[in-house]
Amino acid sequence: MGEGILTMESKHRFSMEQRRDCKVTGVVEVHSFDENNILMETVEGMLTIKGSSLHVGRLDLEKGEADVDGKVDSLSYADKNTLAKKGEGLLTRLFG
Repeated sequence: MGEGILTMESKHRFSMEQRRDCKVTGVVEVHSFDENNILMETVEGMLTIKGSSLHVGRLDLEKGEADVDGKVDSLSYADKNTLAKKGEGLLTRLFG
């Protein structure tokens, strides 16, 4: 494994204080975000964060880390392979 390359063996961790100030590791890519929804791919699958005033404050894909600010109302995980098999668009399924 080369330095700075995120692999499936990388650990995923999600921590949050007071439904705010989230720290996420094992981030592969942030696919979309706005003030109400953040969709990111992690080594454990697709993570959807829903809330209000959401903001990706820091993103370092080489280290696989992201910080999210704002009020979190819900978190959900989905296996990215399962979603692709359904034949529907990923964003339609997660935000619909």
